[in-house]
This record gives sequence, C-alpha cells and structure tokens, in this order.
Amino acid sequence: MPRVAPKPTDKDLARDKPSLHLRIDFGPDCALGPGKIRLLELINETGSISAAGRALKMSYRQAWLLVDEMNRMFRKPVVTAQTGGGGGGGTALTEAGNDIVRLYREIERRTYGSASTEIRTLSRLIA
Repeated sequence: MPRVAPKPTDKDLARDKPSLHLRIDFGPDCALGPGKIRLLELINETGSISAAGRALKMSYRQAWLLVDEMNRMFRKPVVTAQTGGGGGGGTALTEAGNDIVRLYREIERRTYGSASTEIRTLSRLIA
C-alpha cells in the first residue's frame, strides 16, 4: 500500500510564502504589532477577551493586560465591556478599535506591496 504524504501544516505553508511582520513603535513603552492586532481581531470575532486569548494560546490575564495596555495607549478606548444578555455580556471593539485594526492592516498591505520585489529577491537567496 503506497504511503500518503502528510498534509502540510500551517508552519510548512508559512515557510513556502514569505510574510512581513510590521511593528510600529510610538515610543519606548508604546508599540503596536501583529500580536495586538490579531488579539483585537479575535475579540471582534468572538466578543470575548478570554476566547480571543485562548485562540492565541495565551492566558486571560495576558490578553487582558494587552487590552488594558492598548486602552491606555490610545486617546480613546479600543475595547469596551458589553453588559447584559443571557450569556452575561462580553467585549467589543470600539469605533477607535476598529479604526486601529483597519489602519494597521492597510499600512501592512501597502508596505508589503511596496517591498514585494525585494522580498522575492531575498526569498531566492534563502537556502
């Protein structure tokens, strides 16, 4: 019986295509990068800091600390608590939070687009 090749993992696929990770430093203790943005996206999808943290394999405390940091970093809160409902509420991105995610992803898209030639050239140099 012939052996079937294992299905490639996300890690394998990530190696096949270069990616760009953008971190924006606004000061010594003020930075925004792919981890915080993904946390915000998952909070938006799940309505829960806890569920978003689990999806990223981090504790609720770690996720909450990152949310608190972002809420203090920006002039307006990025995440807010929602009250009520049968499930007892949850969390949601504010308008500012949605704007931050949108702006970050647009900067990321433009940066990758403007550097795609150089990234492809670097990729050809990889052993």
